[in-house]
Amino acid sequence: MNRLAACYLEISENMEIIKKLKYRNRKRLERNPLMQKKIRTRFAPSPTGFMHVGNLRTALYEYLIAKSMDGDFVLRIEDTDQERLVEGAVDVIYDTLDRVGLRHDEGPDMGGAFGPYVQSQRRELYRPYAEQLVRDGKAYYCFCTKARLDSLHGEEENGFGGYDRHCRDLPQEEVDRLLSLGTPYVIRQKMPIEGSTTFEDAVYGSITIENAELEDQILLKSDGYPTYNFANVIDDHLMEITHVVRGCEYLTSTPKYNLLYEALGWEIPVYVHLPLIMGKNEDGTVSKLSKRHGSTGFDDLVKEGYLPEVIINYIALLGWCPKDNQEVFTLEELTKNFSVHGISKSPAVFDYDKLTWFNGEYLRAMPPEAFTDLAMPYYKEAFPDTELDWAVLSSILQPRVTQMTQIPDMIGFFGALPDYDKELFVNKKSKTNLENSVTMLQEAIQALEGVDDWCVEKIHTTLLELAPKLEVKNGTLLWPVRIAAAGMTVTPGGAIEILAILGKEESLRRLGLGLQKLGVS
Repeated sequence: MNRLAACYLEISENMEIIKKLKYRNRKRLERNPLMQKKIRTRFAPSPTGFMHVGNLRTALYEYLIAKSMDGDFVLRIEDTDQERLVEGAVDVIYDTLDRVGLRHDEGPDMGGAFGPYVQSQRRELYRPYAEQLVRDGKAYYCFCTKARLDSLHGEEENGFGGYDRHCRDLPQEEVDRLLSLGTPYVIRQKMPIEGSTTFEDAVYGSITIENAELEDQILLKSDGYPTYNFANVIDDHLMEITHVVRGCEYLTSTPKYNLLYEALGWEIPVYVHLPLIMGKNEDGTVSKLSKRHGSTGFDDLVKEGYLPEVIINYIALLGWCPKDNQEVFTLEELTKNFSVHGISKSPAVFDYDKLTWFNGEYLRAMPPEAFTDLAMPYYKEAFPDTELDWAVLSSILQPRVTQMTQIPDMIGFFGALPDYDKELFVNKKSKTNLENSVTMLQEAIQALEGVDDWCVEKIHTTLLELAPKLEVKNGTLLWPVRIAAAGMTVTPGGAIEILAILGKEESLRRLGLGLQKLGVS
């Protein structure tokens, strides 16, 4: 065979391989639900209280999964557990999502093609599916009383746990008789008793649960409301949800969902289980994040001075690792960079020090005007009836503040001069003592009295020109001035900025009080 013929043969063989690969990939894509339909995720909180950072992370990941693949992010309110509902909790959900920028495409407040989006308003949808499962022999009526069910719990010590399937095989005549008498009942699903159930999770891979561990779960309660699990499956299917995102603590309950999907003949969604969020204990160990570790609610963190955009940035990294070392993200940048493949199986530790670092980075990156607007409520808390040079105040605070709640304590001395000890005037590094501090204050007062345009620039020029005349370093002059003006050794900003904010009259008054503190009348 000549070389040309051999080349043609090699090309032909390669083309055949490419065709086979293309066919296999096409078939794989056809089987992949991601490629079959539009990506749809849902955040389905129960309105039972505040928004925990774990719930908010779930909402964020659902949003990012949808938006990173041009999908829809749906808000659904799951209020089937009527006894646990908290007044105002729905408003908390709306407010939190709005403040962090997670805009839903469908929901109770805006409607959509798959509404209603509140489970209690969908109540009539669930019973037909439960009854269908009964007719198909995949569910049954359970007439057990609460007293009987309570008595079963005492048997757990003997190795038994859960419902004993007492009503699972009742004769049809008995079922009909009890129904005709109006006996209260629930509808339970018939779980397989033998074998195991396996499912695939996008994060944890293949998970197998022994069917013997699965209780015959209740689908419809005696009050007609569906259980959380049952309503979830029905609503997710009817709303065409493609990806279900939740905490890994629900991994073992996933077979219950899958067995329902299979019983109803429906396609199973993609599961994305998230790692636990842990907190640091005092002894150095970690445990599931709770209030003993610090604030765990979005509102509480905001009240502590953390920015909403910081909170959302930080929790994005609790279980997800970007491809590079970038840590600071806008929501738009998160959307562009997010991938399910970056979600870790390992628990993530909520580090409050790291959150504080993030907050400081965001505050320092703000335009000065934006920082002043953000800080104004805290300024007014410290100075309700006083107008200061807010721009100068912001210029000394912005590089130093890590939480906005620090501001009132940091600037409290502007409102009232603290009672301080004269020994504060003594500073080895600045080479000041009680004697030369008197001279520095006297000379500073005399020089500053001649400043007409009271601003940072004029004060700076006046004092820094004075120091050489006194044949001292700048620090030797400025240390006593700062102590007299602030009554503190550690202040945001130096003597010059403090004087500018206090104003000429108050500054000269305080420097005079400093002389009195040093025994000069």
